[in-house]
Amino acid sequence: MAEAQNSPKPATPGQGAPPPVGSTTAGSIAVAAESTVATRMSAPPSFDVADFPVPHGREEEWRFTPLERLRGLHDGTAVGGGSVRVEVTAPEGVTQETVDRADPRVGKAGTPVDRVAAQAYSSFEKATVISVAKEAVLDEPVRIAVHGEGGIAYAHTVVELGAFAEAVVVLDHTGDAVLAAGVDFLIGDGAKLTVVSVQDWDDKAVHVAQHNALVGRDASFKSVVVTFGGDVVRLHPRVAYAGPGGEAELFGLYFTDAGQHQEHRLLVDHNAPHCKSNVSYKGALQGDEAHAVWIGDVLIEAAAEGTDTYEMNRNLVLTDGARVDSVPNLEIETGEIVGAGHASTTGRFDDEQLFYLMARGIGEEDSRRLVVRGFFAELVQQIGLPDVEARLLTRIEEELEASV
Repeated sequence: MAEAQNSPKPATPGQGAPPPVGSTTAGSIAVAAESTVATRMSAPPSFDVADFPVPHGREEEWRFTPLERLRGLHDGTAVGGGSVRVEVTAPEGVTQETVDRADPRVGKAGTPVDRVAAQAYSSFEKATVISVAKEAVLDEPVRIAVHGEGGIAYAHTVVELGAFAEAVVVLDHTGDAVLAAGVDFLIGDGAKLTVVSVQDWDDKAVHVAQHNALVGRDASFKSVVVTFGGDVVRLHPRVAYAGPGGEAELFGLYFTDAGQHQEHRLLVDHNAPHCKSNVSYKGALQGDEAHAVWIGDVLIEAAAEGTDTYEMNRNLVLTDGARVDSVPNLEIETGEIVGAGHASTTGRFDDEQLFYLMARGIGEEDSRRLVVRGFFAELVQQIGLPDVEARLLTRIEEELEASV
């Protein structure tokens, strides 16, 4: 089924908002390694735009973002109508609805934590809600295609799984737009949700979004974020737990080309006991002024005894002129945990790997391609959908061809 989703007039802040619920340095590579957990937000979460000051780039959460390229999403000056076309393809057992922000499921998974997220929440006209019935096990993925048709647009999507349901959702972004969006994932007790979010925008697109996942008791959530296109892409995945025993796996793959800014800012809030999380993001960069940012925050609250968590970010710089800022953060408020750790590495091609391949008769260009494919292979395999995996491998090849 298909639905057109148009951008509204400029937002009225706070309308109808519900209450909140719970390395290495080489050449031009810049790698940040500082703790920012204590200042991960300059203002408390809120649905009201007016509760967030206009960012100027000096704030901790905005210091890496090129604000002048957000087309006014951050300061309220974004003007001009635009739209994104949303098409949902789903098997039996899935319900699609169009609702307004008064629906109790909208905003239940999390509250906006910055001004653009609050602007997106205040500005969308209708939200798309995808529901999977209790105990339903889908044999095919739910596919949500979001295609930009130009201009400024706002959107909100909710994916809700009933208790003990199992589903795979593919959220695919293409076309051209300046899009501010919110996405909520509500995972019921004992349910299993896998989400593949693909950002394959045209070169001039701008995409800023906050993804909120609320993981139920003994439920599991796996997210695979893949970012290729766009002028500026800034995603903020966030996970919290609604009960003990929940598990979250957050995987990410990004390929940042010349002039692109791709930013992934994650927060896993261990707010319930005996929960697990594993974060693994990998990126490759090439070209002048290619800039990737990865911020990984993990908070283990005092009540979250028995937590087991680990986060890792690895970056492969393919050419001069690229920059990476990688900042893993871990804050622990209780000593009664199973384990916690983080790691961040950034470097160039491994000369030994290239030598090994070239010594066996493989040309330098083909050797480089093999190294990059191997670098991303374990993350691509996490998707589990052959057609999506093949498409992403093709996109990686196209990116590598552009560097030759």
